[in-house]
Amino acid sequence: MKAVIARLLLVASMGLAAGAARADYAFLASPQTDLNRMFRVDKSTGEVGACQYAVKDGTVGVTLCFASGEGAGPQEPGAYDLVASNHEQEGGVYRVERGSGRMSACYVLGEQVVCTSQAR
Repeated sequence: MKAVIARLLLVASMGLAAGAARADYAFLASPQTDLNRMFRVDKSTGEVGACQYAVKDGTVGVTLCFASGEGAGPQEPGAYDLVASNHEQEGGVYRVERGSGRMSACYVLGEQVVCTSQAR
């Protein structure tokens, strides 16, 4: 009986650890009115990525995703979010770190998401 309880506790703790390791993301659409691009940020690491829909003849279409490039990878641990400007022709978004006030502009360049250096 003790062995069964020990196994159950082990399995439960592994599930909790896996849940704790799961990332928490925030999502925001590009403010550009003729662009169907969605950005995402890992709320604890600040890593930014983006995806958009593309038409593909004879199909329902495809989702194109852009990996993190220069400046868009993990940053110092923090409380990150995404904020859009109100400029309807702006294709990018701002990554903000709510605790320090640091921010950087992020946008798709070629096949990657890039971000400027964080500043206050």
